[in-house]
Amino acid sequence: MKIVNLEGYTTNPGDLSWDNFNKYGEYIVYDRTKPEEVVQRAKDADILIINKTIITAELLDQMPKLKYVGLESTGFNVIDGKAARERGIVISNIPAYSTNAVAQLVFAFILQITNKVNLHSDAVHNDEWCNCPDFCFWKGQLTELDSKTIGIIGFGSIGKRVKNIAKAFGMNVLVYTPHPSPDKYNDVEFVGFDELLERSDVVTCHCPLNEHTENLINEDALSKMKKSAILINTSRGPVVDDKALAKALNNGDIAGAGVDVLRVEPPKKDNPLLTAKNCYITPHIAWAGYETRARLVRILEENLKAFLDGHPQNVVN
Repeated sequence: MKIVNLEGYTTNPGDLSWDNFNKYGEYIVYDRTKPEEVVQRAKDADILIINKTIITAELLDQMPKLKYVGLESTGFNVIDGKAARERGIVISNIPAYSTNAVAQLVFAFILQITNKVNLHSDAVHNDEWCNCPDFCFWKGQLTELDSKTIGIIGFGSIGKRVKNIAKAFGMNVLVYTPHPSPDKYNDVEFVGFDELLERSDVVTCHCPLNEHTENLINEDALSKMKKSAILINTSRGPVVDDKALAKALNNGDIAGAGVDVLRVEPPKKDNPLLTAKNCYITPHIAWAGYETRARLVRILEENLKAFLDGHPQNVVN
């Protein structure tokens, strides 16, 4: 049994262990794999482990031994699921492993923007407090979250976790989802998309990427938001139109944004969000906490073991 991991570094840059995978067969892990290296490295694999490597039907044809693909991610659009199914190849993903971590980053963004922690810390380190005639100062409007309204787009496990944290801050919660369930969740208000945009002080995206959600947050959507509103995107980059968001920020149409994902990753240097006003960007790290990645590796192994035992789990195709 040959198990090949084409891109192990982002999941495990050295602080975790792959040792458990050796008991299932010959385990080979590459830090990164370029597109032109995929076939050479994977052509004899029985098991393939990937994260963001694109696997097309044409590539699958060049992997005749392949029986199983284990994804180091929740998203599974990187591989042609239909082609894999036609070839008898099972694909499993890692669902819900990063729920707490992603929700935590959502509020890290929100608190950074409302409390301006970085701005004031820099000011103190630049001697502004030492030279201040008063016992305190602030360099912009500071905002309480209590009684503010957060609008959650998508209401899966992460959206629900964000709701719980928002409630702890005393926020009102609006939810836009294709499958509202007011009888089950009576502590939120299910509303239409436009109403959520118009009423929310914070809009946070937790929807999957598909033909209905690509560019969901576009120029028209941003124009419906309050000028004092904050946009957060920790879902998928293409859910938000980068150019439209940069324009809205630079024009003062919304107050700020926090994004952990972009349409192209790593971004091109000319991405307009890199120079947009009041835009906080992190390099796709919501999932990267030590505990979160350790959980991912554990589920990755559990998925593999379940497949080898004849009862695959978390199958997406």
